[in-house]
Formats: sequence, structure tokens, C-alpha cells
Amino acid sequence: MTIKSTPQQQLIVSFVLLILVGSLVLMLPGMTTNGRMSYVDALFTSTSAVCVTGLVVKDTADFTRVGQWVLLMLIQLGGLGIMTFSTIFLFILGKQPSLSQDTVLQDTFAGSPMKNLHTLIVSVVLLTLAVEFVGATCYFLGWIREFPVSDAIFFSLFHAVSAFCNAGFSLFPGNFTGYQTDILVNLNTIFLIITGGIGFLFLLEFHQRYGYRRRDNRQPAKPFSLHARLTVLTTLILILAGTVFFFFVEYDDVLRGMSFSNRVLISLFQSVTARTAGFNTVDFGLLSNATLFFFIILMFIGASPGSCGGGIKTTTAAVFFAVVQSRLRGETDAMIMNRTIPRETAARAIAVVISSGLVITVMVVILLLTQLGGISHVQSRGAFLEYVFEAVSAFGTVGLSMGKTSGLNTFGKVVIIVLMFIGRLGPLTLAFSIRHRETAGRLKYSEENVMIG
Repeated sequence: MTIKSTPQQQLIVSFVLLILVGSLVLMLPGMTTNGRMSYVDALFTSTSAVCVTGLVVKDTADFTRVGQWVLLMLIQLGGLGIMTFSTIFLFILGKQPSLSQDTVLQDTFAGSPMKNLHTLIVSVVLLTLAVEFVGATCYFLGWIREFPVSDAIFFSLFHAVSAFCNAGFSLFPGNFTGYQTDILVNLNTIFLIITGGIGFLFLLEFHQRYGYRRRDNRQPAKPFSLHARLTVLTTLILILAGTVFFFFVEYDDVLRGMSFSNRVLISLFQSVTARTAGFNTVDFGLLSNATLFFFIILMFIGASPGSCGGGIKTTTAAVFFAVVQSRLRGETDAMIMNRTIPRETAARAIAVVISSGLVITVMVVILLLTQLGGISHVQSRGAFLEYVFEAVSAFGTVGLSMGKTSGLNTFGKVVIIVLMFIGRLGPLTLAFSIRHRETAGRLKYSEENVMIG
């Protein structure tokens, strides 16, 4: 008797195996400069890399060059997915992926304008490598004057992959705080983060619209799908909102004494990185409570579907607010950009938001119990907000930290590991992987109303 696994189950297994293999490799001698890591720390680091989060219990600069190469490969594999790379390997060998692999990949890139699996996977990988190459070249042009050639090449490659995959791992002890006003480093990182976080579905649709038309101008331009338009609009709104909020709230605090252009640059960088990447050019421990809470919202929303980032996703947030707006107006259907959102999609958006909120709530409670115990609020001195920030950062696979992660005990590290894993795959993916198949003859009971509100 054979047990058929669902695409969601296969996706979960592929990530679990990659994380476990990565954790064992990171425990080998010569991976860090000061002895071997404990297994919990190795598992934490591997999960953070594969789930492209960036939270660390050991500074990335403390890894040897070999250890940093391992992290780089885990980030790249985790960003695109092990299934994608295994399929490419089969194509190179002249073989075809199995039906189960085909199903997983089609489910991963559902909604793609490309229906041919071979074309789709090759396009995704080539696009990734091309963008990372451009990003690495830009970094190299800035760092060749600062580091030896070999270091400049590796630093450029590592940070280009980390930025595009929205991982947030940095080889510099202070992350990018040393390049706070460096225009090249900031703009290049912003470009890589946005490109990696906007989703392959939009990038492929953009390529089909403009790439193919350059080859054949007679081919009429197809309008962008609602998904593409909503992705871009929501992303721009969130970036603008974060930039403006940070600029005005931190104007006389973190941004004090800086020129107007540098204030804008720093505000823009924090807004872009806060949703999913985790790089920082300022010390987040110095930010106001209002800014931290606003960034918690941005981290919760996260990147776009089909991208390397986590969170509930930009389109999910947009559909959720459209549903709320329609209900407040007394309308049955949610509408966006002169299009009606299918009720199944609306229900899915609500389920994602609520389930994500519940997961974070439960994990924050466990985190507070295991880290603070019975310590009073006065004695904890604001630790509540800090732990909420770390938890949402893990779920959104962001990687921004207020310094609590490195001091977590074993229970706390396990909580963050679980949050990073759920945030990367999504709560519904995990739920669908364990649900029972619906039967055709399922009973439907009579309806009865209850009071709401």
C-alpha cells in the first residue's frame, strides 16, 4: 500500500531535510573561528538561512570562509526552494522531473504566465542569477577600494544573494550601519530586496509583456493581471508609508544632525528592509516605540506571493482590507481595481491573517513564559515589545532584531525556529498538509444565526 503525499507535504519535507543537513554540516570542525557550535545553535542558524530570515545566535563574521560558503548555499537553496534546484539538475542530466515534483512546482508557481514547467524553472533560475550578478557587480565596484580583491568578490557575492533572497545575513559585525549614507550600497541593496520580494510571478509576467514584445513588435501587449497590479501598488504604498513614518517620527532622534538627503535615504532603506529583508543601517534598539510597532505591522505583512520573503504577503493584506471595507459598506463581494475578488480567495485571505495572528500570539506567550517566567512588567523594563518584535521578525522571515535573539535560552531558540519555519512556508501550507481529504457525502447541518459585534 502506497501513501500518496500532497504537494504541501513534499514541500515541507524538502525544507526539513535541507535544514537538518545544513545543521549537521554547520557542526563540522572548521565552520566557525572559535570551536564547534552546539546542535541547537547549528539548527537555529540553518533554519534561519534556509528560511531566509537572518536572525542569528552567532555573528556571521565569526564563521570561517568555508562556513560562510555553507550559509550562502543554504540561503540560495532556501530562497528558491530545493525542488527548483533538483529539477534544474534533472534537466541538466537530460531527465524529466517526476509527477510529484511537477505537481509541487506547479503548485509553488501557481498563476505563472508560463505553463511549460521547463521554461518556467529555467526562467526563474536565470532571472535569479542575472539579478544577483548585477547586484554583486554593483557591490564590487564600491568595495574594491576598501577590501582586497578576493574579499571584495566574496563579500559582493554573499550580500547580493542575501539581499535578493531577502535573507538579511551580513558579513559585517554591524550589518550595514557602516554604510549608512553610502548611496551605492543602499540603492543596490534596495533594488535587490524589492526585486527578490516582489515575487517571481510578477517578474515573469513583466518579462513576458516587455521581453517578448521586443522580439516581435506585432504581438499585442497583454494587460497586467490583477495580481501583478495589486502586488506593485501594495508594495509601493507600504514602502512610501514606511519611509514617511520613519522620516517624521525619527527626524529629531536617530536622524538628528543628518542632511535632508541622508535622512530620506536612511528612511527609505529601513522601510524597504523592514518588510522582509532584515538589513539595517541604524541600531533598532535606539528607535522609538511607535516606530518599532509600525515596523511590526510591516514585518507581519511581509513580501509578495511567489517571492523569497515571508509574512502574510502584500496581496493577502490588500484582499483582507478590501473584504473588511466591503463588509462595512454592507456589500457582499470585495472589489479591487474594478474586479470582484472570488469568495474563496477572500476566505483564504481572512484565514491567512487570522491563523498567522494566532500563531504569533501563542508563540509570543510561550516566549514570554520561557524567557521571563514570573517577572513583573516593571522588572522586565519593556521586554514585552522586544520579544513581540523578535517573534514577528521570525514569522515574517525578516531578521531584524532588538538584541534578544542572541540571549535566548534553548526553549526560546526552539520557539523562534518554529516561527521561522511556519513563516517561510505559511500557516495554510502546514494546515493543508495535515487536513483530511473531504468526502463527497459530508453532512451539512441546518443553519442558525448568532449575534456578531
